[in-house]
Amino acid sequence: MSWNPALDPDCPTGDAIDAIETVIVPRARDLGGFEVRRALPAPRRQMVGPFIFFDQMGPAELLPTRGLDVRPHPHVGLATISYLYRGRMHHRDSLGTDSWIEPGAVNWMVAGHGITHSERTDDATQVDPMPFFGIQTWVALPKDHEDRAPMFQHARKDALPLLEGEGKEVRLILGSAYGETAPVEVASEMFYADALLDAGAKLPMPDNHEDRGVYVVSGSVDVAGQTFETGQMMVFRPGDRVSVTAGALGARLMMLGGATLEGPRHIWWNFVASSKERIEEAKEAWRRGDWESNPRFQLPPGDDAEFTPLPGR
Repeated sequence: MSWNPALDPDCPTGDAIDAIETVIVPRARDLGGFEVRRALPAPRRQMVGPFIFFDQMGPAELLPTRGLDVRPHPHVGLATISYLYRGRMHHRDSLGTDSWIEPGAVNWMVAGHGITHSERTDDATQVDPMPFFGIQTWVALPKDHEDRAPMFQHARKDALPLLEGEGKEVRLILGSAYGETAPVEVASEMFYADALLDAGAKLPMPDNHEDRGVYVVSGSVDVAGQTFETGQMMVFRPGDRVSVTAGALGARLMMLGGATLEGPRHIWWNFVASSKERIEEAKEAWRRGDWESNPRFQLPPGDDAEFTPLPGR
């Protein structure tokens, strides 16, 4: 059986328990007029399925000269996706990718043994404040993919499966759910979806995944008589049939989950790994610099004039 601290054969199931195993209220941090709310990792939950990091970015208005300016930085042992509702973001990485992330599209970056990338809102044509709002997520890789070569994939908004009906619209971003599969190549079983619900609309959670969670982006939802508001994440017990019902103003949700990994993960700065030794190796490789001959990390072409130093913690 895969590793999941919520699975206990002696625990009651079905009607004998509350369907919700954990409620997470994200920690908010102000980055100078730009708020980030972090739901994962949380004190009571490191991961939901393979999802190990979940940040809400904004909503905010970014000025032309004061937008996002994330210098080149490294990753190992994970894959990243920044999913935008509003605005756009410039992605460059050490594979030579130069791509804009735009609302509804997928930019999927697999770090494997090492990749470097930057994220900026450096559009020279921007003259007015830009509304900006989105979710950034990291997915931990299974052990047999931790040392794989890095990879980047892009999928347009119109290439993603869209399920509509009965006051619901669900766009599948990653993985499989409701009989559909997203076009992006993933390394383990998962699902990640953007759901829009009209007032009173009822949406069953996929029942073919071990771990399942929902983050309320806007509005509210009712689950088994309890109401959950904007900015809360609910993680459901494995095996239970669960539905969410949108409140009076409707709701927008991010749905996530999948099979849990073989064991817990270590997370330090931008590194995720199954062992502390792997983290130390990545730290030493980034500290080394020497980008021309570094076997693990290089700087992105076209954005190699600066980089984020290794933290001193």
